[in-house]
Amino acid sequence: MSVLFVLGGIVAFAPAAAISQSTAGSINGTVLDPTGAFIPGATVVISNPVSGYTHTTTADAGGQFSFTNLPFNPYSITVSFTGFQKAVKSVTVNSVVAITLPITLQIATSNTVVNVESAPEDLVETDATAHTDIDRMMIDRMPMESLSSGLSSIVTQASPGVSADSDGQIHGLGDHAENSFSIDGQPITDQQSKVFSNQVPSAAVQSLEVIEGAPPAEYGDKTSLVIKATTRSGQGVTTPTGSVTVSYGSFGSSNVAFDVAYGGKNWGNFLAANGMGSGRFLDGPEFAVMHDKGNEENFFDRIDTQFSKKSSLHSNFQFTRSWFQTPNSYDTQYNFVRSGQDSAATDQRSKIDTVDFAPTYTRTINDSMVFNFGPYIRRDAYNYYPSNNALNDLGPIQQETVSQQRSLTNLGAHADVSYVKGVHNIKVGSMYQQTFLRENFQIGIVDPNLNVPGSPGYNPILQPYDLTRGGTDYRYHGQTDIKQLAIYAQDQITKGNWLFNVGIRGDFYNGLSIQREAEPRAGISYNIKKTGTVLRTSYARTQETPFNENLVLSSQGCLNPVINAIFSTIGPCTPAPFNPGFRNEFHAGLQQGIGSHFVVSGEYIWKYTHDGYDFSVLGATPITFPIEWHNSKIPGFTLSGTLTPIKGLSARVTMSSVAARFFNPQIGGIGATIGTPNNFPFRIDHDEKFNQTTHLEYAMPFRKSLYYSFNWRHDSGSVAGAVPCYNVSDPNSTCAQYSTTISGQPGINLSSLTPDEEFQAGLTCNGVKATTTTGFTQCLASQLTSKLVNIPAAGTEDDDRNPQRIAPRDLFDMAVGDDSIFHWDKDRYKIAARITAINVTNKYSLYNFLSTFSGTHYVSPRSVTAEVSFHF
Repeated sequence: MSVLFVLGGIVAFAPAAAISQSTAGSINGTVLDPTGAFIPGATVVISNPVSGYTHTTTADAGGQFSFTNLPFNPYSITVSFTGFQKAVKSVTVNSVVAITLPITLQIATSNTVVNVESAPEDLVETDATAHTDIDRMMIDRMPMESLSSGLSSIVTQASPGVSADSDGQIHGLGDHAENSFSIDGQPITDQQSKVFSNQVPSAAVQSLEVIEGAPPAEYGDKTSLVIKATTRSGQGVTTPTGSVTVSYGSFGSSNVAFDVAYGGKNWGNFLAANGMGSGRFLDGPEFAVMHDKGNEENFFDRIDTQFSKKSSLHSNFQFTRSWFQTPNSYDTQYNFVRSGQDSAATDQRSKIDTVDFAPTYTRTINDSMVFNFGPYIRRDAYNYYPSNNALNDLGPIQQETVSQQRSLTNLGAHADVSYVKGVHNIKVGSMYQQTFLRENFQIGIVDPNLNVPGSPGYNPILQPYDLTRGGTDYRYHGQTDIKQLAIYAQDQITKGNWLFNVGIRGDFYNGLSIQREAEPRAGISYNIKKTGTVLRTSYARTQETPFNENLVLSSQGCLNPVINAIFSTIGPCTPAPFNPGFRNEFHAGLQQGIGSHFVVSGEYIWKYTHDGYDFSVLGATPITFPIEWHNSKIPGFTLSGTLTPIKGLSARVTMSSVAARFFNPQIGGIGATIGTPNNFPFRIDHDEKFNQTTHLEYAMPFRKSLYYSFNWRHDSGSVAGAVPCYNVSDPNSTCAQYSTTISGQPGINLSSLTPDEEFQAGLTCNGVKATTTTGFTQCLASQLTSKLVNIPAAGTEDDDRNPQRIAPRDLFDMAVGDDSIFHWDKDRYKIAARITAINVTNKYSLYNFLSTFSGTHYVSPRSVTAEVSFHF
């Protein structure tokens, strides 16, 4: 294996055996008159009506124009000049190989009429892989809840198949965290949310392509949802252009941001920086805000340098620091007493530092072939701090005080050769990455009932670490290096109305376990041009790698007698090497253009995974551990529709239904046993029957700079398996632990919950509501109700067919803004203002309840933010 990885590293640096994960192409053109003479000064506009991308340039003295940093998409190019007819060309950018496009303008006559209205066939893409395009224009005007996890918010609001969770976490197509980001070709497959890692700021993103179909061969590792981001560039921006933004809103939330783009023909720089703070940084376990302050400072810089017509270098640099408190519940904010121990307010905090540097060198070999090479280094340093008085960390679901210093460093390189000739669009390449994991963990017992001397469950191994009896913290250190090599090749073949995607990928994983996986990928689409219809189907076999966060502790910590003794109190502690899983997934769908302004896309999904992964959370902390299940089955569908601008109105609707059926046994990891024995299936907590998002945007006809933007998000509710219920007859029900008999009738034992937890679940017994201080020890099953969770009727709960769920919710967000209030020089300076309202109706609702994987979290209460920007 060592020799293989060395050879793989050599291949990654060799131009003859590489493939790109680059996300942008370019178009070079020349504008000519009928005699072949150049037309300097011609106006050239490139646009994609579905994504909303548009850019305008002017032909130079030689009639030449160019568009760089173009996301892979079909485009319409319109060229105009006084005295000539407009010319409209359609072109598809799907490779880093530059497209050369000569355009000849005809002399205008008095009766010349040029209709540039889109036809149905112009709105669809002949692509075998389903994906969603999101451009800067939508990003700028979309109401977003979170600035600190902006990319996650955008993906949740604008693409189908995504189940929303707390703290910026997204469940892509039935999987938790099986998402990968490709930032200008740099693969980032570690978790991207407020409590794991700092994201690239949304201000740095030009466009997103979210792949919900079967991933092409160039993508691996975490592929349930692939998010390709093309960042903004300053190349060709000869006048400094940017903005300064200041905002303030509810919960003391404030943000100061700055971005600027500047460059010449052969160089460019784009810089974005911001500092934000909030009194409600994370989603808390109470609707009221308690101990929830946080701040984030973000810096992103992209530098482009064109050395010659054949070689260029672009480099991304990011530094982000976030600091935030762990939100308290009522129990942990105020006195929580157990066995006479009085716990004051809990004060747990986190800090995350992210540094990323990713240069990419591009070499044009000839008109048909381009080589890319991109080394990168990314480091996340996560620190978790306990309360100053460790005994204050005691809570209903936390019996230990915990501190952690964890780092995750990715060092790697990706390379590619792209070749476009005739009907072929070929990419061949490799990626090598080494991930350095360092885990330092301190833990001590703060629950006097957990390890009582003389009790039946007493374990003498834990006595030195019982802080309630004079002990000290136990200290754990784990580390490993994970080596990953991928070699892949793919070809996109266009033949008439047919398009064929064929590819093969080989993944070599060498971590705490070793695995090799050959992964064929294939897709076919057919374009019925007369009706604007594209039919498609695709298949992918993928390798699913373990999560890196706390991987060493979760997979090997159980071999340590102290770790095993501590964590066996919250669930099984099973040592396992965490072998990467493998998946077979099938997709079938269509895209249909309707009229000149509407396109709809649908996809059916079926995924079967051997060795499926998820997480277990430690108490009330954001510290999680990967766990492994025997297998999972994930069927579902996605549907989306886009209305391109018509008289100022544009819209996008997305909806999906994705099941997440996991199967026992739990193979390895710390904590989190769900379901019943005998390998019965269960729905994991990100299973959701249905969700939809509607985004509307309207530019006022009497003032184009004035706009209104609106989001409506409906979620049917994720699984909430910790909700007490009654069932003693179904072998696939976990309700027996709560089931009892009251006066001969089915009853539910609620003694495992504190009054505040009953209040969080919105429980009502016989018309009486639980409060933060007063609850119920038991209740008749027929009398226990809630508006926040759905409790199955007595005897009907089934962990697979009818589990407990969060109650459905509808959230409404909106924004009203003016991009140019004073109408100064429209081409230079503008003052803009906007008011954004999140959860306008102040919906009282949960994301989850006592989830094994994330705890309890409420959606954000209503918040209003005012923003003023100066654009130059």
